[in-house]
Amino acid sequence: MTATDRRARWLALIVLCLGDLMIVLDTTIVNVALPSIRADLGFSEASLAWVVNAYVLTFGGFMLLGGRLGDLYGHRRLFVAGVALFTAASVACGLAQAQQVLVTARVVQGIGGAVVSAVALSLIMTLFEEPAERTKAMGVFGFVMAAGGSIGVLAGGVLTDVLNWHWVFLVNVPVGVAVVVLTLAVIPASGGASGTRLDVAGSITVTAALVVAVYAVVNAGTAGWTSPQTLGKLAAAAVLLAVFVVVESRVAAPLVPLRLFRIHNLATANVVGVLWSAAMFAWFFLSALYLQLVLGYRPLQVGLAFLPANLIMGAFSLGLSAKIVMRFGVKRPLALGMALVAVGLLLFARAPVGGNLAFDVLPAMLVLGVGVGLAFNPVLLAATSDVDITESGLASGVANTGFMMGGALGLAVLASIAASRTQALQHTQSFRPTAQSAAAALNGGYHLAFVVGAVFAALAAVVATLLRSAAAAPVETAELERECVLDGV
Repeated sequence: MTATDRRARWLALIVLCLGDLMIVLDTTIVNVALPSIRADLGFSEASLAWVVNAYVLTFGGFMLLGGRLGDLYGHRRLFVAGVALFTAASVACGLAQAQQVLVTARVVQGIGGAVVSAVALSLIMTLFEEPAERTKAMGVFGFVMAAGGSIGVLAGGVLTDVLNWHWVFLVNVPVGVAVVVLTLAVIPASGGASGTRLDVAGSITVTAALVVAVYAVVNAGTAGWTSPQTLGKLAAAAVLLAVFVVVESRVAAPLVPLRLFRIHNLATANVVGVLWSAAMFAWFFLSALYLQLVLGYRPLQVGLAFLPANLIMGAFSLGLSAKIVMRFGVKRPLALGMALVAVGLLLFARAPVGGNLAFDVLPAMLVLGVGVGLAFNPVLLAATSDVDITESGLASGVANTGFMMGGALGLAVLASIAASRTQALQHTQSFRPTAQSAAAALNGGYHLAFVVGAVFAALAAVVATLLRSAAAAPVETAELERECVLDGV
């Protein structure tokens, strides 16, 4: 490979990371701005949740379809279409002056984001075929995905404080335009799977199943987990999923070949991803709420509190992670990283009402940064390394669907647990609760939710030990070490 080819590949990776960063940021950047959005557009407490849920709903629901469309019709083509759709929807979000316009635009954002996330990994797998380069590229991409959530909290705080909430959406526009132009310039076009038709019946049933399931989950906190509404929707999702499995077992060119789920590392990595995503929502959302509602931090201060974790994740993902995978494979770093995430959440579970940044927030942020930075690259490698390149988009869609479904489920479960615990504590207080006692009740709810999030992370650590090391074992040690030395990593 010539130096020119190498530079072209890494420039293409930067473009892909920029596109995916927009998508990842949007899952958290909005949360810091929610109070401002509520005041400006007149949302109620219940309807405000749809600013987040509308995005999660379509993102999780269209992930598998987006990945398969990329395999069939070309990954670059779908990546450009997804970024363009996401950017156009961001304009509509940023200019929205009514609740319905904002929520509808968030739905469209979710569809565009699902397509981009599903095919970005496939493009990386195609561009970087050598094991050494692929491991390093996945480290960079892993950093973007892992750090994007906490960077979103920081960016949301800065934009909301310095400008206004509209800019948490409008900031996507110049980035999106640049990504489209650069993608067409630096990423080679790729043909789809010739002679293969889209599995329409499978596409409709699985997308409907995922959308209904996410809808049931995100509404369970208000409707109740055992309510007829929630149970009915979950039952409908189960029926649709069963129909999907029957369809996939009979069609000649299925949307998701069922044999994929017999690939050990892909299946195991997806379980880890679901549990991890549920735990990560405990970090991004609950810690931001603790800092803002219990400690009284401004949005910008909340964002800055996440900065140390961002820097640590950057150090791991942009060099250290590649060396660790080279030396130990994927299993041990992933298991250790998830264990550290559990420890970090437990540290947050002891943060008091009058918490101190240095003693009660920073240690948890540092441990979480190390844990996520250590584990994200291995889980991505485990999910995609055993899959044929022609189905990499589909495998990426399966993995990302697991992450998104885990996040939606985790957010609903943890928010419900926190709210129930807070209400119980409030009922035990006097009839004239003080501001201090109200904050204590709120913090008590967060504490319990942090503990449950830590349990999710601990379970992910246990499941990670079931991975087969062959996925990214150190068989390429000499080659990867040479690459790292040559590039000064």
